Order: sequence, then structure tokens, then C-alpha cells
Amino acid sequence: MKHQEIRITREELERFCSAVFSKLGLSQADAQTAARVLVAADVRGIPSHGVARLRRYVNGLQTGLMRADAEPRVVAESPASIVVDAGGAMGAPVSVQTMQRVIAKAREAGSAFGTVRDSNHFGIAGYYAMLALAEDMIGIAMSNTAALGVPTFGRQVMFGTNPLAFAAPADRHRAFVLDMSTTAVPRGKVEVYARKSEEMPAGWAVDRDGRPTTDAASLLQDMFKRVGGGLLPLGGVGEEHGGHKGYGLAVMVDVLCALLSGGPFGTAVFDTAESSARVSHFFGAIRIDRFRDPGEFRRDMDRMLEQLSQCPPAAGQERVFFAGQKEFEHEAECVRTGVPLMADTYAELEKIGCELRVARV
Repeated sequence: MKHQEIRITREELERFCSAVFSKLGLSQADAQTAARVLVAADVRGIPSHGVARLRRYVNGLQTGLMRADAEPRVVAESPASIVVDAGGAMGAPVSVQTMQRVIAKAREAGSAFGTVRDSNHFGIAGYYAMLALAEDMIGIAMSNTAALGVPTFGRQVMFGTNPLAFAAPADRHRAFVLDMSTTAVPRGKVEVYARKSEEMPAGWAVDRDGRPTTDAASLLQDMFKRVGGGLLPLGGVGEEHGGHKGYGLAVMVDVLCALLSGGPFGTAVFDTAESSARVSHFFGAIRIDRFRDPGEFRRDMDRMLEQLSQCPPAAGQERVFFAGQKEFEHEAECVRTGVPLMADTYAELEKIGCELRVARV
């Protein structure tokens, strides 16, 4: 029964999360935004960043480490750029607002970019990149995170999982949406294995001595205490399979998010027992019609995505996917059958509901 799935409609899940955030002091608009972003992760098949994280948000808001009353302010602005100090606000609302301002600037300037500092965990990066799609724009979103990644040839965490997302519109096909961490996996996936008391796959992380480990629970403790061990960069151990490339990408995200905004970076970003770290974000939007006709671009995107989908699958595999395809298909399934939650995640939501006197999900 522990790992049994329970399915809830998207609307019910968003209503519950929004009510929780409202109880904790967020405005109605911010509560609804935070709920939409959080539930979107589960809908897109990324439970590591979904409602299983609600408890961490609750703790952060109750302790004041996430400020429900924060008033983000613009500290620098030009026709094609903006820098926002979130003042400790929840990550999702300030990120949506900043991306919307970036898109508005791109309408005039052709492309625009923005950074946010002193923010909090913003959910899935793909949510913000996808906001540009309706405008016939390419969207970009990144965030640094608490230091959880081990550099190539190292054994101590020095940078975050530092996710990045890129979204480009197609015509008949759904968009190409790349949404990835720059470590082999995000911490959330390790947390899923820890909750299940299962070993995680080899190749995701190293222990405090820099040796491969599959012990999810011990890894999480060691990373939190910073006694050694952490997640491997994309490509894995060493340089043979390109681990140094993932390492470089993670540092690039830190440069664009933190150094460009004036926020903390690397080992200066860390979690507490009550809340996630204060982090920085980077957003971008590019008008396609400043380069070529958007309709022609979308049709070429269709051709490219069809070619990728029609690639002969490897032995033992059924099909080849392009970035975002699995997530859109999972979303369609959720519309039909509801959003799947693990039984223990559902139980935690019920517990939060009881504590805050919010109607059960």
C-alpha cells in the first residue's frame, strides 16, 4: 500500500495547494500562481518537483525563511533587461512575474533577459520557458540551487543541480521543451528513492570518499551536512563520458543566475533544516520574427521533430522521443485519469490540510 498510486484531478490539487498557501499568508494571486507551478510538475510527470515538496514550502513560510509578505523590487532595468531582488519571496510568483516582464520587453526589443536574486525554489524551469511559446518566442529559464553537485575529480559539493530549460514552438507538434538539471539527476529524484527506501541507480552520485553510491538516504544526509559526497554532473564520473561538460554547464548556470544578478553562488548557497536555500534565477525570451517568419520556423520545427520521432529505435526499445514529448503525453493522461500521487505523498498532504484546517484534497 505504501507505493500505491492515488489519482486526483489537477483542479482539486491546485485548489488544495492554493488554499494552503493562502493560509500561510500569500495573496490570492500569488497562492494560485504557486499552486499552478507546483502541480504542473506532477502533471508533466516530474514528481520530484511537485506536491511532494509542499511540506518544505510550508516549513519555509512558517519560519519566515520564505517571506509571504515580501515585495520584490526592480534594482536595474533597461529596454531589454531587468534585475529583480525578490526579498526572500516564494520563487514561483516572482519568477512568473519576471518572465512576463521579460516577454513584454522582448515584444519591443526583439529579445530580453532578466535575473532574480534572493529568491526561493521555483519548481520546474520548463514552466517559465514555456510562457514564451504563446508569443511565438523561444523561452529560456535557469536557476542555481543549494550546492549538491560534485565537480569532476572532486568529492565535495561545490555547485547546485542548476537546472536549465529551453522551449521552442512547433506547428502541428507540441513544442520542443528541454527541462533538465546539469547534474546527472536533481536531488528530488534521490528523495523519491529515499522515501521508497530503495537503492537509487548507480552512476548518479558518489559518497563522502568520492566512490559510487546507491544509498539515497545516506547521500542526502551527507550532502546536507557537507561531509563529502554529492551528485555527479551530467556525464558521470571523470571525463571519459563527458562529466566535465556537465560540470561546465552547472557553473555556466551559476554565472548567468547568480553572478549576473549579484546573488550568492557555489558553496555559499545551502539549505537549512527548515527551508531551501535562497537562490537566483535567469530568464530569456527571443522573438522568432526578428530572425525569420514564425510560421516557417514552426513548420521546420515540425519537420525536425518528425525526423527525430521517426528515428529507428534501438534494440529492445519501442520509440524515440524528443524533449518535452513524454511530459506532454503524461499531461494528456492526467487530464483523462487524474494526477498520480504516491500514497505517502497523499498522506502528507492530508496531514498538512489537517494542521492548517484546509479542506482535504
